[in-house]
Order: sequence, then C-alpha cells, then structure tokens
Amino acid sequence: MKKKLNCILLVDDDDDCNFFHKRLFKQMDCVEKVEIATDGQEALDFLISTNDGKHPQPQIILLDINMPVMNGWEFLDEYEKLEASQKAEILLVMLTTSLNPDDRERAKSHSSVGYFQNKLLQEEQFLELLKVHFPDYF
Repeated sequence: MKKKLNCILLVDDDDDCNFFHKRLFKQMDCVEKVEIATDGQEALDFLISTNDGKHPQPQIILLDINMPVMNGWEFLDEYEKLEASQKAEILLVMLTTSLNPDDRERAKSHSSVGYFQNKLLQEEQFLELLKVHFPDYF
C-alpha cells in the first residue's frame, strides 16, 4: 500500500469480532486508527462529535445488524439523516452472521450500504474492497 486509511469505525457489540477485525487491519497495515462503538447510538454519537471543529468522518464503517440499544437497521435510518460531513467518507459495510436473504435485500434498500458481508471479514475480501474504493492506496 502506498498510504493508509485514516480511520475505520467498527460498530459491533461482539468483542471477539472487534478484536479479530482490529488484528486483521493491523496485520494488513492499512489504517492509522480503528474506532469501536458497541451499538448504533454510540456510533452516531461518535460521528456527530467534533474535534477542532471537524467530525471524525471515518473512511469505512463496518456495521453489525444485531446489537443492543440501537441495532444496525435503526442506525442506518438515523445515519441517513446525518449531514454529509458526519458520514463515512466512502463506504459502509454491513456485517452479519444472519443467513436470512431478507437481510441482504433490506441492506440493498439503503443507499449508504456499499457491501453486505458475512462475519468475519477476510483479508481477501477487504483487500478487494480497498482496491475498488481506494485505488490510489495501491
């Protein structure tokens, strides 16, 4: 890689999944910082927060469907109401263990969802995603 992503936001209440994805990104040496939110509300709070007058605006959000407090679908409904400066710079990826084909179809109905993948995201899948959406990083 020529350069690294600035930030990836993991929105998942599963500590093991978050550990796995953080370790994967570290091994790939593809991101400066990984932020974690354990539910949709925590993720929204992070996205609307400011630091030196700017919103964090991660380049990629990996979003789980089933979480307490605010699940992935509820997050998407609120996320799509945010200003552009508060959203992910490029891509939102839904991750799930669900085998329900209705979830995949429902994800397609949200314009902000770029990908729908089963957990756990594998290096080859993530590399392909990076090549498509971040070609200048290679």
